[in-house]
Amino acid sequence: MASGNAVVVFSVSGCCMCHVVKRLLLGLGVGPTVYELDQLGRGGREIQAVLSHLLSAAAVPAVFVGGQLLGGVEKVMSCHINGSLVPLLKQAGALWL
Repeated sequence: MASGNAVVVFSVSGCCMCHVVKRLLLGLGVGPTVYELDQLGRGGREIQAVLSHLLSAAAVPAVFVGGQLLGGVEKVMSCHINGSLVPLLKQAGALWL
């Protein structure tokens, strides 16, 4: 699911931190592929459990860039603030400018 797209966000409907990450990416001009785990039934719960293990924290939002796990909201915001997010997005082919 995460490897076929430049940017993938695993989210839950109504999660404010998920909304923040999605709005940031959209504001940068990225059209992420978004999976709303609460709308995927049992499969969504299983994915959420795996993401929770990978992140060692809240499972959502989980952001993958170029098929690699970037992290949750803290990591995404940290990369945005320190200027490393846009180069990562460009390298993954999510941004052209």
